[in-house]
Amino acid sequence: MILSTSDTRLQNTIFGYLAVTAACVLLGAVYETFSHGVFSYYMIYAFAFPLAGGVIPFFLLQFFHREVPERKSLRRYHEGIAALTTGSFFTGALEIYGTTNGLTVVYWIVGSALVFCGAAGYVLEQKRKGKRESKQA
Repeated sequence: MILSTSDTRLQNTIFGYLAVTAACVLLGAVYETFSHGVFSYYMIYAFAFPLAGGVIPFFLLQFFHREVPERKSLRRYHEGIAALTTGSFFTGALEIYGTTNGLTVVYWIVGSALVFCGAAGYVLEQKRKGKRESKQA
């Protein structure tokens, strides 16, 4: 029963990230269409964060039958991917507009830190569970 619940949560997460990836592709395409020939690679490739950071890792977790990360780690990871995606769109919009802003670096720093904290939390969870299982055996 727990495994099927875990699989369902992973599938929902994968489909959620697929939807976000598709929305990013659509938003980027629409924005580029109305940008009067000016483009930004940040805007074009904003979909890569939810794809490479969301769909692929969670698909691999499901494929190799790994457990879903605990809520704290999962939230930090999702927040990091969201910050990186938002930062990419924001930087792209500023580039298309023809300006820059030094505060855009905050998106990259905070997003990367949150992704790292989420991933590190997952690794620590797995180590803790491994120690508990070895003590019980």
